[in-house]
Amino acid sequence: MKSLFSEAKLGNLSLKNKVVMAPMTRSRSIGNVPGDLVATYYEQRAEAGLIITEGTSPSPNGLGYARIPGIFSEEQTKAWKKVTDKVHAKGSKIFVQLMHTGRIGHELNLPKGAKVLGPSAILAKGQMWTDTDGMKDHPTPQEMTKTEIKSTLEEFVNASKNAIQAGFDGVELHAANGYLLEQFLHPSSNQRTDEYGGSIENRIRFVLEVASEVSAAIGKEKTAIRLSPYGAFNDLFPFPETHEEYSLLAEKLNQIGIVYIHLVDHSSMGAPTVEPETVQNIRKAFKGTLILSGGYDVERAEKDLSTGLADLVAFGKPFLANPDLVTRFQKNIALASFDQTTLYTPGEKGYSDYAFAS
Repeated sequence: MKSLFSEAKLGNLSLKNKVVMAPMTRSRSIGNVPGDLVATYYEQRAEAGLIITEGTSPSPNGLGYARIPGIFSEEQTKAWKKVTDKVHAKGSKIFVQLMHTGRIGHELNLPKGAKVLGPSAILAKGQMWTDTDGMKDHPTPQEMTKTEIKSTLEEFVNASKNAIQAGFDGVELHAANGYLLEQFLHPSSNQRTDEYGGSIENRIRFVLEVASEVSAAIGKEKTAIRLSPYGAFNDLFPFPETHEEYSLLAEKLNQIGIVYIHLVDHSSMGAPTVEPETVQNIRKAFKGTLILSGGYDVERAEKDLSTGLADLVAFGKPFLANPDLVTRFQKNIALASFDQTTLYTPGEKGYSDYAFAS
């Protein structure tokens, strides 16, 4: 039997296999509340040992995209309980990914009174879909005040508590792909002159504060993080100190004692390859579980599991059109391809209507 399909430990959780469903935005949560359709979608994919949900906002300010879910209100928390119940009934574990979009957003996608925030008032190149006005340029974010940094930290903590109440096994802090937490890590989006900007130690401060406070609130064995060093998403690109910064960050996260780091390599989508030396440094510094993702097939997953480079491997796109991905992998059944045009559209088409192999 391949290692990928054998059981694994994640902190104090037992996983039925080492296959992780990676987080993928699907924009099906009307009014930012995950409905029955969302519950069906995750239930269908519960062959994975661990599911990480799509990016879910801890704050009204973090709902940058159209129809993405939140987990800051009572209504949202109750709605997520339906999802976790269905996934657990299938014997899978599920973490919610907490994604504050920061400067990657548009006022037309935000609830009344919410605003587009960032570490600094620096515009991200690119555009954003809005359901009311179609494609719009990103606006320049408002630079976060110290008070807003503190209140955003509290929002992450409250959202994490809501996640546990909703039955999630843990939370993954999204510090990758150019969203708020990575915006603090990156010198091109963070040009602050206070203790949250400038040096590497200052740039990683907010991420470490969030990880530390969330760990204290819900338990370090329920707290995790996603990182994308050398990524090229949302106008953030590799910088000269990337290796040094992420090596130190892994060390500090290890001291906090979070359960896993989820390291994503976007080179299969055209970004620079993650430097092997950086992955090795993170592997060495961090004693918890390391999840690797980015363009994996079974063969490559087996290689990285067998060498000990990865403890678990996450698959994203293959799960879109293959709800029974683990079965297909095990039985060597051809994978179906997904419809690019329905990735972010509302409704079940291209979402929960993909067929099982049987």
